[in-house]
Amino acid sequence: MSKMLIVIDMQNDFVSGALGTEEAKQIVPKVIDKIKNFKGQVLYTRDTHEDDYLDTQEGQNLPVPHCIYGTDGWSLVPEIDAMAKANNSLIFDKPTFGSLALAGCLNGIHKVAKIDELELVGLCTDICVISNALLLKATMPDVKITVDAACCAGVTKESHKNALEAMKMCQVNVMNEE
Repeated sequence: MSKMLIVIDMQNDFVSGALGTEEAKQIVPKVIDKIKNFKGQVLYTRDTHEDDYLDTQEGQNLPVPHCIYGTDGWSLVPEIDAMAKANNSLIFDKPTFGSLALAGCLNGIHKVAKIDELELVGLCTDICVISNALLLKATMPDVKITVDAACCAGVTKESHKNALEAMKMCQVNVMNEE
């Protein structure tokens, strides 16, 4: 069985920086444990913006500069960054919520070496996790897509739960809900 873990945007700005939350801080140890114990390939995404972020459509709607390329806030949380580097893991820098490059790469792999399941963890459940889960489901409709709710956090607890419910309606498997 081919299974991959996708770690979404576990970056300093979403944990302790510009858009950090207590819920995000609380999932860091769980995500680290998940990565350490995962039997299979682990891939990562990084939300990536440029200095002109406030001039973009996203910046107009969320006027908080974050994950600016090359800054400390853009970097993965140190322990997670160290694991990604130690394993020479693929990291997809994405300028928007969902990663077309990630979906394309995984679809290409799936065509030559069947992927049975993709498991997603990370931040934020209600923005980037749901965007990538649905993008992957649309790209590879017969691959099981699973989100580990215990290893995700949303902008708010309510929006986290709403995103989990929306994903379930789109046939994304959600596990470890509280």
